[in-house]
Amino acid sequence: MVGEFEALGDVVTGAVVGRAVEPKAGEGDDGHTHEKNCLNCGTELTGNYCHACGQHAHVHRTLSAFFHDFLHGVLHFEGKIWRTLPLLAWKPGELTRRYVDGQRASFVSPIALFLFCVFLMFAAVSMLGGVGEFSPEAKKDIASELAKDNQKLAVLEQRRAGATGPVAAKLDEKITDQKAEIAAVEAVSRGEISSKAIDIDPSGLAPSLSDAVKKARKNPELVAYKLKTNAYKFSWLIIPLSVPFVWLLFPFSRRYRLYDHTVFVTYSLCFMTLLVVIGVIFQSISLTALAGFLWLIPPFHMYRQLKGAYGLSRWGAIWRATLLTMFALIVISMFAALLVGMGTLE
Repeated sequence: MVGEFEALGDVVTGAVVGRAVEPKAGEGDDGHTHEKNCLNCGTELTGNYCHACGQHAHVHRTLSAFFHDFLHGVLHFEGKIWRTLPLLAWKPGELTRRYVDGQRASFVSPIALFLFCVFLMFAAVSMLGGVGEFSPEAKKDIASELAKDNQKLAVLEQRRAGATGPVAAKLDEKITDQKAEIAAVEAVSRGEISSKAIDIDPSGLAPSLSDAVKKARKNPELVAYKLKTNAYKFSWLIIPLSVPFVWLLFPFSRRYRLYDHTVFVTYSLCFMTLLVVIGVIFQSISLTALAGFLWLIPPFHMYRQLKGAYGLSRWGAIWRATLLTMFALIVISMFAALLVGMGTLE
């Protein structure tokens, strides 16, 4: 997660520099501007917001206002978050239906909330999700892998010493990739992931994915590390993977469209990722039993969301929630298989 934190730091740094060089036209002693024309487009102001471009009529140039803008920009941290999270937790169906029906200004959008929740989940897993010791066999495999990678790097660097032009550029690219591979193996050797992280049945998968999974099962530690690093970047894939399964619960329905299902899926995934964050926190403070109890919540949450979002009867929501729970396991397996394929296919 170092890259993400660095990117976040760059945003803050850039904003600070921008504030430092921003002109101070119309600024009062209280740090608030009192202009009569919009500072963004020059339109004459008639209210609290510019009717032409939408910018707030008076810019607050104070330190507290800056951090408010930062939190709002990164986390949508205003009244929206406090209206969205309680409904997401206890009345997810109402949240989904109200957003689909057009009540957008009151809530954080599903995709914005999803991106933040995924970031938060992987940050929590990276910082708090400790793992156990590798077996002696696994440690031996890691050492062997590291030795082979170092040998490959030495050969590439030797070839690069006498290369020029396009050949040198291609070798530079291979050397960079090889160093990244070594860094991954070294990270594995430090125990950042579990030796049991890869447990996917390759039968029934496409030939290319099946071969990738078989390779992963032979060297699970390294591939699991790649899976962990790729999962954040490709987490959005879970949404298109899930939507067809939700559609199957309402086949050929003219009342509910793919858009409704996409909003439903995205808000549901937001809740599940936050549940993972809570579970990681419980695990980190040795509340393992309580963390295990969290596994009982997703089916109940799906039931409530289905019932409220689609106006279902109790029985209609129960059988659909049962199917959706099974579908969710299928989607997770498909997502893991795709990540393993990305991490092992050269």
